[in-house]
Amino acid sequence: MAVTPQTKLANVVGDKTAKAFERSFGIVTVGDLLRHYPRRYAARGDLTDLSALTVDEHVTVVARVDHVKEYPFRPKGGGRPGGTNVRTEVVVTDGTGELVLTFFRQPWIAKRLSPGTVGMFAGKVNAFRGRKQLLHPEVRQADSEDEARDRAEEFASQILPIYPATQAVSSWTVERTVGLVLDSLDVADDPLPEPVRREHGFVDLATALHGIHRPHEDRDYEEARRRLRYEEAFVLQATLAVRRRVLAQAAATRRPYVPGGLRDRFEAQLPFALTDGQREVVAQIAADLDRDKPMQRLLQGEVGSGKTVVALLAMLQVVDDGGQAVMLAPTEVLAQQHYRSMVAMLGPMAEAGMLGSAEAATRVRLLTGSLGKKARQEALLDAQTGEAGIVVGTHALLEDRVGFAELGLVVVDEQHRFGVEQRAALTAKADDAPHLLVMTATPIPRTVAMTVFGDLDTSTLRELPRGRQPIQSTVVPAAEKPAWLDRTWERIREEVEQGRQAYVVCPRIGDDAEEADEAPPLDDEAETRPLTSVVALHDLLRDGPLAGLRLGLLHGRLPAEEKDTGMRAFAAGEVDVLVATTVIEVGVDVPNATAMVIMDADRFGVSQLHQLRGRVGRGAHAGLCLLVTGAPVGSLARERLDAVAATADGFALSRLDVEMRREGDVLGVRQSGVRSSLRLLSVVRDEDVIATARDDAAAVVAADPSLVAHPALAAAVRELEDSTQADYLEKT
Repeated sequence: MAVTPQTKLANVVGDKTAKAFERSFGIVTVGDLLRHYPRRYAARGDLTDLSALTVDEHVTVVARVDHVKEYPFRPKGGGRPGGTNVRTEVVVTDGTGELVLTFFRQPWIAKRLSPGTVGMFAGKVNAFRGRKQLLHPEVRQADSEDEARDRAEEFASQILPIYPATQAVSSWTVERTVGLVLDSLDVADDPLPEPVRREHGFVDLATALHGIHRPHEDRDYEEARRRLRYEEAFVLQATLAVRRRVLAQAAATRRPYVPGGLRDRFEAQLPFALTDGQREVVAQIAADLDRDKPMQRLLQGEVGSGKTVVALLAMLQVVDDGGQAVMLAPTEVLAQQHYRSMVAMLGPMAEAGMLGSAEAATRVRLLTGSLGKKARQEALLDAQTGEAGIVVGTHALLEDRVGFAELGLVVVDEQHRFGVEQRAALTAKADDAPHLLVMTATPIPRTVAMTVFGDLDTSTLRELPRGRQPIQSTVVPAAEKPAWLDRTWERIREEVEQGRQAYVVCPRIGDDAEEADEAPPLDDEAETRPLTSVVALHDLLRDGPLAGLRLGLLHGRLPAEEKDTGMRAFAAGEVDVLVATTVIEVGVDVPNATAMVIMDADRFGVSQLHQLRGRVGRGAHAGLCLLVTGAPVGSLARERLDAVAATADGFALSRLDVEMRREGDVLGVRQSGVRSSLRLLSVVRDEDVIATARDDAAAVVAADPSLVAHPALAAAVRELEDSTQADYLEKT
């Protein structure tokens, strides 16, 4: 029976095996299986580097049996040692390291795995008495000395693919299943157009799939990987090119700049002059809003570069033309902060219908899930009737009962925290496609921007507003130098004694195993160190090093009213030190806060640390950020912290962040749970591949917008758009 990439795997191997593949890897079709590429090759008799194995890793190793020992044991439930009650330890080696294979009640193993036998062994690495071992591994070896000799020769003459595996599906189970598929595979179409393949010297898809799974020589899989890596970039860029074309054909209502309107009056009353960068971006956005096609713009900028002011000017331009603007924030703390900031900056211009309001004023409303019934009804009514020109809110804005009179602009803050379906739910509340402004305070390297924001025009704010103060950042190695931690709390006292305020940031709330505010481990070594709890540290500081100071507590599990009250008290100067989780990461603006202590700083990424420290140094005094860590010198975590302490350039740090983090973290896989479609392509290393594929895909889509002449490419684009990867494209 001929099979195609669309064939269900169950039709080839049966339901039981197919379900094991689906549970282990999410593989459902033949195409999914063929895209489950080998992670390495055991070439020409090479044995596995046993010294490189890590605990808890599922591995398949190729090794030679060194020696075998048997140990009788007495069963827990009673009975005699000996007989079948034997623990067999088979020690295998690659010449540089050893691995123990442990079997219980399998005395025949000693005869099957005699010294000198070369075999493949699969299982999960664990440690026992300081030695790495596989407990009851799967074994693939010969049943006789002659076959062992033949098998060793086979290993020496073949290139053996080693696949990502699990306890349920070993590497050779994958190899055997791939072999079944390849023997009857029919690949009729290729998503890479023939002119593109010819230009770059790529092999066709069928050749690539055979080459990567069944290479006869190194060149086979090298050529296959080169082509398949490029294909991933090309299909992704084609998807973005198609999306850009669809967006360009949508109709939007023009929102031209109105001289002398709220936008002009607001800018005139600002207590500071816009930076050159802000003026340039405001002009770009103003031109976008004055078109009958929906703006699709990404605004990225340094922490404190003035993105909120730029966004507010854009919102007022829409309000001046009779439309409404919405700002969507990921947390209530951030939504409330944006709301208070806008109301304060606009003053009487935000008080339409109220005594003392400015002429032609508008109304700003806050809409979150925790609003009281009366306030919520008022906000809903003002949005529906158009009385509120600006509405700021959280996910509550997405509910069906939330409507607008004339929604003209959607501003999404911290875009990576929202999915495509959430954005669509909000933009669907407008008759015409609303203009869209996406903001992020996390600078994005070019490779990531091309890969995940390829359908948006990008504006960048690099220049900080005049008056922003420098921030001194220092790593506090608490484990090596406990006295430095004592000095940390003394410094906080000194800041408070001078009339200033401070933040103390912790990675976790309390003692629960699962917590929304907890920072995930970024390094294997970090997972074994206990985390600082914000609740416990608050009590410890209150009764100890910071006794007598006014301490506040803020985290994500507090009731919304308590969070708002606590943030207001800190902003008003009624709290000296705010002990908090990362709910204060973005948007929080308290100019009098000059110092920040980040506990377990190694548990945060580079960009997140940069975001956090951007909360200080926003007033008249310089900022201080102390990065407390137990990470040892020379570890990846310590290198990351040293890099953050060494520079305040967020764009340099963003590049470093991409280079130092694991690929899955860069793509947002750990946070979203999405299994990335990028298996060979690396946004860290493959910038040239991505750039070339972007140009090629744009040319193909421009010449054939519906991809009629390229049915396989059209199918690949549809598959990507329909998959969870589409969410990833919007969320990262």
